[in-house]
Amino acid sequence: MTIKDTLLDELRAALGAAHVLTGADTERWQSDWTGSYRWQPLAVVRPGSTAEVAAVMRLASRHGAPVVPVSGNTGLSGGTRAEGVLMISIERLNTIRDLRAAARVMVVEAGVILSDIHAAAEAEDLVFPLTFGARGSARIGGCLATNAGGSNVLRYGNTRHLCLGLEVVLASGEVLDLMTDLHKDNSGLDLRQLFIGSEGILGIITAAVLKLAPKPRAYATAMVAAASLPDALTILNRLQAESGGAVEAFEYMPRRYIEAHLAHIDGAREPFGGPHEVNLMVELGATAPRDAAPGPDGTVPLVGRLEETLAALMEEGLVEDATVARNEAQRRQMWQRREDAAELTVAADHIVLNDVSLPVDKVHLFLDQADARMRQMDPGARSFVVSHLGDGNVHYTVWPSSGEPALHEAMREAVEAIVRDMRGSFSAEHGIGTAKLGAMARHKDPVVLKTMAAIKQALDPQGLLNPGKMLPG
Repeated sequence: MTIKDTLLDELRAALGAAHVLTGADTERWQSDWTGSYRWQPLAVVRPGSTAEVAAVMRLASRHGAPVVPVSGNTGLSGGTRAEGVLMISIERLNTIRDLRAAARVMVVEAGVILSDIHAAAEAEDLVFPLTFGARGSARIGGCLATNAGGSNVLRYGNTRHLCLGLEVVLASGEVLDLMTDLHKDNSGLDLRQLFIGSEGILGIITAAVLKLAPKPRAYATAMVAAASLPDALTILNRLQAESGGAVEAFEYMPRRYIEAHLAHIDGAREPFGGPHEVNLMVELGATAPRDAAPGPDGTVPLVGRLEETLAALMEEGLVEDATVARNEAQRRQMWQRREDAAELTVAADHIVLNDVSLPVDKVHLFLDQADARMRQMDPGARSFVVSHLGDGNVHYTVWPSSGEPALHEAMREAVEAIVRDMRGSFSAEHGIGTAKLGAMARHKDPVVLKTMAAIKQALDPQGLLNPGKMLPG
C-alpha cells in the first residue's frame, strides 16, 4: 500500500467514505470558473465541521501531503489549481451560527454562500454589503481568503473591512480562535488581517464574524452619460458632497461594453436614446427616513436630490444624458447590465485578463496609454473594460488577434509596467493565485516578498497549504 493509499484510508476513517471523493467524482473541482486551468486532484475531501478540517490537516501534516482549500471556486487567477494533491472543500461548513441584529453582527461558517448571508441580513432589515455577480455561488470563506471587493467598496470597503473575527485551521491542525466581535482590541498583533487575503497559503478559514450595516430605506439609481472620463470623477465628488457620502456604487462601462452587452445578452437595451462613450451606473442609498419617505408628490427625497444634482451637472456640460430608475425593476435592469460583465469578458476567442487598481484620478491616463500600447503590440487587439470607477479598480481585458502565449505574456507585462509607473497595483480584487506569480516576481518589493515568505515558513514550515500560489519561486 502506498503512502497516498494510506492517507486516503485514514481520511475515509475520519470523515466517512462519502466525503472523500476520487477519480470521476472530483469532476466539478477539476477546473476554475474560466476553464483556463484544469487539473486532476488526488482527492477532494468534504469535512463537515472545524474539528474535521483540523483532523484532515493533522493527517496531511503527518503524511507531508500538500492541501489546496477550495470554497465556491469562482476565482479567476488559478488559485485552486491542485494537480495530484488533496483538495479540501468547505462547502459543508454552511451554517449561520448566530445573527445578533442589535449588535449588527453575523457569525457564519466559511461555506455559507454569499447570497444566503444577504438574505439572512435582509430578514433583520440589515445588509451585508459585499456584492458581486457571483454572489449566488461564491462562499464567504473564499471571499475572505481573497479579500473580495465588488461594487460597494466605495461606501463599505473590501471584505477585510467587513470582518471582525475569524476561526482558522493552521497547517499543523491547530485551531486559531480569533472569533471576537469587538470593534477595538489592541492586545497584540491583529492576526485576523494576516489571513484575510492570504489565499489559503497560511491557514484555512472555517468561520467568521461579519459586520452588518443598516439596510437603506431607499435607493436612487441611474445610468449617467458623462462628457469624459475625467468629468466622471467630478460627477462622483459632487454626488458624494450633495448626498452626504451616500454613493454606494459608481461603475464605468464604455461604449464597447454596451455594444457587447447588446450583442450577447438576450433582452439587452440601450441605456440611453443614443450612444455615449462614457456610461456610468450610479447608486445612492439612504437610511434616514427624511431621505427615504416619499413627499406629497410621491417623490423620494434621495431620488429628487440625485435628479437635481444631475440636472445641475448637465447644465455645466459634465453630464450628457441620464436615466433615473423609477422602480425596482428598472433598478435591477441597470444592475444586471453591470453584473453581466463576467459573461461578456470571456466572449472572445483569446483573452488576457488584467485586474488592476489605480489612483482614481489616473484611470483615464491608464486607459489611454494601455490601449495605445496594446495596438502597438497587436494592431488587431481590442480592449474590453469595465470598472469599479469609484475606487479605481479597472478590469482591463485584452482580446488579442491570436492565442500566442508569448504575446499574451508580453501584453500582461506591458499593462503591469504602466500600472507600476502610476503607482497602482497589478492586482485589485481577483488575487494572485498562479496567474500573477510572474507579476509578483517582477514588481513586488523584494523585502516584502522576503517578509511574506518568512511568515509562510513560520506558519507552514512544510509548505503544505496551497503550494505554488501567491509567492513566486
